[in-house]
Amino acid sequence: MSKGPGLYIDIGKKAKDLLYKDYQSDHKFTLTTYSDTGVAITSSATKKGDLFLADVNTQLKRGNITTDVKVDTNSRLYVTAKIDEPAPGLKAIFSIVAPDQKSGKVELQYLHEYAGISTSMGLTANPIVNFSGVIGTNTLALGTDVSFDTATRNLTKCNAGLSYSNSDLIASLNVNDKGDTVNASFFQVLKHLTNSAVGAEISHNISTKENTLTIGTQHQLDTLTVVKGRVNNYGKVSGVLQHEWRPKSLFTLSGEVDTRAIEKSAKVGMSIGLKP
Repeated sequence: MSKGPGLYIDIGKKAKDLLYKDYQSDHKFTLTTYSDTGVAITSSATKKGDLFLADVNTQLKRGNITTDVKVDTNSRLYVTAKIDEPAPGLKAIFSIVAPDQKSGKVELQYLHEYAGISTSMGLTANPIVNFSGVIGTNTLALGTDVSFDTATRNLTKCNAGLSYSNSDLIASLNVNDKGDTVNASFFQVLKHLTNSAVGAEISHNISTKENTLTIGTQHQLDTLTVVKGRVNNYGKVSGVLQHEWRPKSLFTLSGEVDTRAIEKSAKVGMSIGLKP
């Protein structure tokens, strides 16, 4: 386990990755190449139904500064600059999406043995300010995540989370949407050697009294192949097969079937990521 409680986004992340990561119904191809000067260029193309999307991302690392520049098919330019540890435990992130002049944002992250803090602010006259903080250890952590709109002077987000971790179990409880949604999740390692694990998440919406339960599992067939599966209380069954056919190059196949409407076509997604 890592040292310290981490950031707020880390609460429940293991369960979310098991239940939702790599599940998709789109078709995606990604190719990453590296130049002699250390520049990484990633080109990706995604087919969403009849819609085709593509982008090109260039990443340059110089010392502790990482700069990402991405251009997509909608002629939008994404620029992100990260500065790692200008001071011990500190990370600074600047991002902007052109031509949207209101998209500029600066973020500071600080990791300590007993705390993790992240604060961000939009670069506008009346920005939205976000603050998230976690206190505790790598075993037990308590945190909050709030956003304040300085234009309307209202809290736009107010969440809280609790996490418990040991070598085999990670459990978390989150209260989101200003107290209207309660999420509980767990991630349990069954066998470290084969990366076998189970996880579950239950969500309860107080205003609508709606409950959603999702249960999933993963297992490493061999050193290069991982299978995952999940099912929820609405009868949707999904599966993922991911194979690393060469170092850092992944082929991922996923599918979903609605058992309550079996006459509908199953959703099938495929992703190919190539790295030399």
